[in-house]
Amino acid sequence: MQQVKWIPGETGDQAASGATSSDQPSKSKEIKKIVLAYSGGLDTSIIIPWLKENYGNPEIVGVCVNVGQDEDWGAMEKKAHASGASKLYIIDAREEFAKDYLWPMLRAGAIYEGKYLLGTSIARPLQAKKQVEIALEEKADAVAHGCTGKGNDQVRFELTYKALAPHLHIIAPWRIWDIRSREQAIDYAQKHHIPIGNISKKNIYSRDWNIWHMSHEGGILENTWNRPEEDMFLLTVDPRKAPDQETEITVEFEKGFPVGMNGKPMKPLDLLEKLNKIAGENGVGRTDVVETRVVGMKSRGVYETPAGTVLYRALRELEMITMDFDTLGMKNQMALKYADIIYSGKWFTLFRDSMDGYMEQAAKYCTGSVRLSLYKGNIQVVGRKSPFSLYIEDLASFGESAYDHRDATGFINLYGLSTGVQALVHQKRKNIEGPALEMAEMAGFSKK
Repeated sequence: MQQVKWIPGETGDQAASGATSSDQPSKSKEIKKIVLAYSGGLDTSIIIPWLKENYGNPEIVGVCVNVGQDEDWGAMEKKAHASGASKLYIIDAREEFAKDYLWPMLRAGAIYEGKYLLGTSIARPLQAKKQVEIALEEKADAVAHGCTGKGNDQVRFELTYKALAPHLHIIAPWRIWDIRSREQAIDYAQKHHIPIGNISKKNIYSRDWNIWHMSHEGGILENTWNRPEEDMFLLTVDPRKAPDQETEITVEFEKGFPVGMNGKPMKPLDLLEKLNKIAGENGVGRTDVVETRVVGMKSRGVYETPAGTVLYRALRELEMITMDFDTLGMKNQMALKYADIIYSGKWFTLFRDSMDGYMEQAAKYCTGSVRLSLYKGNIQVVGRKSPFSLYIEDLASFGESAYDHRDATGFINLYGLSTGVQALVHQKRKNIEGPALEMAEMAGFSKK
């Protein structure tokens, strides 16, 4: 596997992690090489010496998958070596992430619990997949990750491991070591002379960043009553300080996938970068969410998803003019399940593939353009058009049109037939039986 170096994002301590059941370190198991999902953050940095101490000094190979985080990749490689890794693979997967993961998720309309646009969730299967590919190429005995036993990422990484390489042993240090907090992790790093950059006990936010979003967790956010501090946000400006003029844009779609902006065809990554900048400058994309983790507990996260927020809104409007009632209704139902599947790490499953089959067919005619106005954190849809639009102006017009209003009489008579029959029968029965039947029914008896 080629080592690819590039420059963009910043991930938090969870950035590239995952896991399956992790046994207590066992001397009886021959583990000579471990491939670690490496983010360069606190957790994965201290995991390297911990693995060496507890698994008989195996070779540690790091894998960091670039999905759009802004990192100093050269510094990350030095940090990995300084922590004890023999090598670090840095894989640029941004285009694949946008095209094969973000676009299908967007097309499906997947939003978890009505608010979360799944920015971290959707990245984990790809990161774990790349880690598995390196593990197989390196002929490793095990894979490891830095996810905590409280979080969702452990599930996402480990389900991917199980789906793609079930024979690999999985090590999840957070579930077996004695470290129980970020403060203790910092102490461990300092004791073992592990470089941790600007992480400190005061700088306690946990962040995850990719081309789709940035998440913020921990610190003052752990109290659900606390308002997020303004200097916490990195992708979006304070809506109160956004431009005093609206910014109007047009987004083009083809079969449910974004293909351009303002009349210019664009590749997925280019479109996301451009739209993130425009939406972020207008304060669009902030969400404060209390969500239900896979393990059952509630957690709070503040998310910045500028481009994603705009794209979801635009595609929804396009669907409203290109999808019939039944197709759209079923898609909306399936979107809820699709979101659950992504959130819980079941990307590499037949079920998800099957749902994508429906989504692809449902979006067959979801082609067209949507005009949007961005203003101080708000999005207003101001226009939409499609060559496959089911909206016919002549039929919908309140003026003179080809629609014959008299046709509605027969339609309503047939459409309301069952309602009318039911009312007649019940009324007739009530009139015949009178109060005696009503009293009997109240007493729990039914007279036939």
